[in-house]
Amino acid sequence: MNLPNAITVGRIALTPLIACLPFMTSWTSRLIAFGLFLVAAITDYWDGQLARERNLVTDLGRLLDPLADKLLLVATLVPMYMLQRHQHFFVWPTPGIQYSEPSVFLFQTPWAAISLPLWVVLVVLGREAFMTLFRQVAARQGLVISAIGPAKWKTAFQSIWLGSAYFWFFAVTLATREGWMASPQWHGFALFNGFVGVGSMLGAVGLTLWSLALYLQRYGVQVVRRAAAMN
Repeated sequence: MNLPNAITVGRIALTPLIACLPFMTSWTSRLIAFGLFLVAAITDYWDGQLARERNLVTDLGRLLDPLADKLLLVATLVPMYMLQRHQHFFVWPTPGIQYSEPSVFLFQTPWAAISLPLWVVLVVLGREAFMTLFRQVAARQGLVISAIGPAKWKTAFQSIWLGSAYFWFFAVTLATREGWMASPQWHGFALFNGFVGVGSMLGAVGLTLWSLALYLQRYGVQVVRRAAAMN
């Protein structure tokens, strides 16, 4: 096993901790979860770069790298959904409207707290599952589907979104313990983190759908024609 593949295996080994640590109530556990997510996100870029630069691309690496990406995505989205869910997407601070008690982990904006709705999780994970299957079908027909620009931007926005959520879990836990929640400095930070988190979430979802449409536009007809020809 070469170095890039070993790094990928290490990233896979981190995913259970990344998934479990946010559910622990201590700020140190959530800080470790954020740190491990950063390590996983950085090594995701680094091992691919290393494999290409040193000509260490292998069939095992082609199998493990996308698997590690999918596992990391699930390992982060599940705890995020559990900690940021609410029956409303926008939780408005409007007098007279009774909401169930929103989680302190919702992203904060000047207008409303923003939850993580189930449809966002399903869109992101559903797209990844579909593209995995689509690539496999195309590969069996001798068609290689390479990554396109919007898909790479999708990954970048996704990483910023997931990272801002994981940092928020740690920060809120520490601020609650230290009694910082009522300070103006905390309020400013909460709005900044909320802007980054919500903006990158919307960007990731938009690019998820756009890149999927582009893949289908560019390769869908070819895959269908080759499948028909093989039959």
